[in-house]
Amino acid sequence: MVELTAVLGDITVQHVDAVVNAANTAMRGGGGVDGAIHRAGGPAILADCIERFPHGLATGDAGWTTAGELPARWVIHTVGPNHSAGQRDRSLLVSCYRRSLEVADELGASAVAFPLISAGVYGWPLDDAVAAAVDTLRTCETQVEAVRIVAFSEHLHALVQARIAQG
Repeated sequence: MVELTAVLGDITVQHVDAVVNAANTAMRGGGGVDGAIHRAGGPAILADCIERFPHGLATGDAGWTTAGELPARWVIHTVGPNHSAGQRDRSLLVSCYRRSLEVADELGASAVAFPLISAGVYGWPLDDAVAAAVDTLRTCETQVEAVRIVAFSEHLHALVQARIAQG
């Protein structure tokens, strides 16, 4: 069973095997978590995205690249649904977490840090974004031993901690 914890802080400084990036379909960098990971990791991440994903990545899917200068070894990129743009199929959000764990298993990662996917500029309602993350990460079969959900704000951190505590 996965050890699931909430962390308040910056996903780009997590010392784990892989960090998950809330990417866009183009896989060429962006804002929010995506921009932060690309800035902190340096140009090697974008170069690997261009090489590995010349046509981008579909919503709900995941793939990996180098982590460049990040303390992690890999970045697992996943594309969440954009609730603000009308993409409201919750199964796509759940798929982001499930597929990211599948990629982590392929890589042999034992510790992975996740952001709350689609909870920022993509506008997914926060309570449901937290529920989708915690419930999916808790129930997926995986070889990953430790999962951190990294929240950038105290408010989100408290929501994640409360959901984890619900068991």
